[in-house]
Amino acid sequence: MTGMQIVFLINAAVTVIAGVMMVTVKRLMHAAMWLILTLFGVAVVFGLLEASFFAIVQVVVYIGAIAILLVFAIMLTRDAVDDSFLQNHRWVLTALIGAVALSGLLLAIFTWPQSALFTAPLADAQRDVGEMGLSLLDPQGYLIPFEVSSILLLAALIGAVHVGISRREEER
Repeated sequence: MTGMQIVFLINAAVTVIAGVMMVTVKRLMHAAMWLILTLFGVAVVFGLLEASFFAIVQVVVYIGAIAILLVFAIMLTRDAVDDSFLQNHRWVLTALIGAVALSGLLLAIFTWPQSALFTAPLADAQRDVGEMGLSLLDPQGYLIPFEVSSILLLAALIGAVHVGISRREEER
């Protein structure tokens, strides 16, 4: 089994577990955080496939815009936000385990002698991101779906602000 396959299998397991957790947790804010991890796992798959443009778009558009918009919408509605923080120290143990696991993974990746075999060079025909960008903004290409998705994001943001403001007025 190659190193690329091991990284893919670990990423696939994390992404699937995050997806299952996203739909099974009871708190909406926690579901949004699991969604962000799931979307990041998809971005890692794009990175493993050497589709750097799609990996960057996945992080910027989906994680950076849609998921954060969801988090802000949840926080503005104030229904699903858990303001009660338990005063126990279980989070310290969880953070410690996460830091040790991340350190071990990074140490294994950077000190493994076959880590240079993870990627293969792309052909010149695969590197032309300019054509892909032009097709996204070409009126005969994908300009309309691109703009419709941006209008949808704007409508969701305006709706979240409206819901948040109307809830505050009801509380007064």
